[in-house]
Amino acid sequence: MDARRRPLAPFSSRRGGRLLLLVPFALIAAVTVVDVIAPPEVHLGPFLIAAPAVTASFAGPRMTAFVGAVAVLAQSVVAVARTSLTDLNHTYQIIALVLISVIVTFFAHLRERDEHRLARLRTIAHAAQSVVLRPLPHRAGPLHIASVYLAAEEEAQMGGDLYAAARTASGTRLLIGDARGKGLDAISEASLVLGAFRVTAHREHELPELIGQLEEGVGSAEEPGSTASTGHGAGEAADDADEAFVTALVLDIPDREPVVRLVNCGHPPPLLLRQGRVIPLDTAEARPPLGLADVLATDATVATFPFEVGDVLLLYTDGVVEARDASRAFYPLAERLTAWAREDPQTLLDRLRADLRSYAGGHLGDDAALVAVERLAPGRSGRP
Repeated sequence: MDARRRPLAPFSSRRGGRLLLLVPFALIAAVTVVDVIAPPEVHLGPFLIAAPAVTASFAGPRMTAFVGAVAVLAQSVVAVARTSLTDLNHTYQIIALVLISVIVTFFAHLRERDEHRLARLRTIAHAAQSVVLRPLPHRAGPLHIASVYLAAEEEAQMGGDLYAAARTASGTRLLIGDARGKGLDAISEASLVLGAFRVTAHREHELPELIGQLEEGVGSAEEPGSTASTGHGAGEAADDADEAFVTALVLDIPDREPVVRLVNCGHPPPLLLRQGRVIPLDTAEARPPLGLADVLATDATVATFPFEVGDVLLLYTDGVVEARDASRAFYPLAERLTAWAREDPQTLLDRLRADLRSYAGGHLGDDAALVAVERLAPGRSGRP
C-alpha cells in the first residue's frame, strides 16, 4: 500500500523544532533587557508569561517547564537589578509567573499524552489495514493492473477504502469499495467484505450471487452475541451497526470476451479510457450499498459494457472526486484524465496521484483508492 501515513514524531525530532525554541528564549532576553533599562514606572515582567505559554503550544512538558524556569530566573534578575527580590511588585510577578508556568506545563503534558495515544491508535490502524488490504497482482490473465492507496494528510482516522482481485476459470473479478466511517470500525467492515470476496469470488458463477455473499459479509458484523448487540451501551453500539454499510463496485472481466460486467452498489461509476476519450460507465440501476439491502430492497442488476484491447478502466473511491482546491471546488477527475487517457495503468496512476495532491494543496481530506486496469492483446506482457 502506497503513501501510508506515519504517527506524529516527537517534537525534538521534527524539522524546525529547534528554530521554534528560539522564539520563547528571544522573548525572555528581549523583555529582560528592556525591563532592566526601562524607567522605574515601566514594568514589562508580566510579558515573560508568554514564553512558557508559547512553548506549551509546540513542545513537551519538560521543555515547557525549562522555559518557565528560565523566565522565572530572568524575572529574578530584573528584580535584583531594579530593586530587590523582596520588593512586593516583583514578588507578585514571580509568584504569578511560577503559577502560570506550572499550569501550562500541565496542559503540555495533556497534549503530549493525547498525541502519543493518537500515534498508538494510528499505528494499530496502519497494521490492521496493511493486513486487510493486500497488493493487487500486476498481471491477471490478459489484464495489466495498477493500484495505489492515497492516505489523507489531515489528522483524521484512517478510512475503510478497499480493493481486491480474484481469478476465476474464465476471467478476473475485481472489487473496489469504501466502508462507512473512519478508523478501526471502518477497517473491520472492509475486512468482512474483502474476506467474503476472496472466499467466494472464484466460486459463484454469477455476479448477483457474489453480491449476496458480500451482503452477508457486511451483515455478519450485526450477528447476535457481537459487541454491537451485547453488554453495557449495547443500544448505542447497535445503532452504529445498523448504519454500517459499504459502497462497492464488483466487476467481472472475461479473458476471451471483450466486455466488462459490473454491479454498482452505490459507488462512483468507473471511467473507461478509450483512444483519448473518457467514458463514464453509468449503470441504469444502481444497487444500494452493501449492508442496506434490508432497508432498500433492490435486485443486483448486471450491466455489460465493451472493454476492448487497449482500453483502460479506472476504478476509484469518493476520496478522489471529493478532494477540494483552495476555492473548495471538487476535483474534476474526468476532465483531468483526458490529458493521460493514452497512458498505461501505472503511469496513469502516477500522474493522477501527483495532480490530485497538487490540486488539493498537498492535503487530502479523506483516504482514496485508485485501480487502473488495461486489457492487453494476446501474448503481450504490458506496455514498455
